[in-house]
Amino acid sequence: MVERTTPSLRFNGSVWCNMDIALRNLDQYFRRLLRPHGLTVIEWYILRALYDQDGQHASELARAVGRAATSFTPNLDKLAEKGFIERRADPGDRRAVRIYLTDIAKDKKQEVLQSAEDVDAQLARVFSQVEYDTFLNIIATMQTIVPE
Repeated sequence: MVERTTPSLRFNGSVWCNMDIALRNLDQYFRRLLRPHGLTVIEWYILRALYDQDGQHASELARAVGRAATSFTPNLDKLAEKGFIERRADPGDRRAVRIYLTDIAKDKKQEVLQSAEDVDAQLARVFSQVEYDTFLNIIATMQTIVPE
């Protein structure tokens, strides 16, 4: 392993500010990777969630991708316009709608999943295996933090 020095953090080491900067950098990288697929990052998240479990309620899907259900409809509208999803009435609850992948989205599954592997591989190359495993554990723990 190559010896590295730890870069200094901005804003007096503020965790939130530095994490936000890091996420914005990764977001830009990810956007470039997804551009050829005609997807935005949130659309990619939605497809990933539907590949895991097709036919989710819109509110479940919003929660799965970390978005507020109240502002989620435009994301679904865009994916529907692109032909990736379709809405169907829930047979068990006439008021509810379920979101399903179309054949177009199913055909793109391997490309979408490969893009995730590409991003993960890029990140893994930056760290040692121990650092990467620790990084993943930190992310998993941070996802459990619930605002009070």
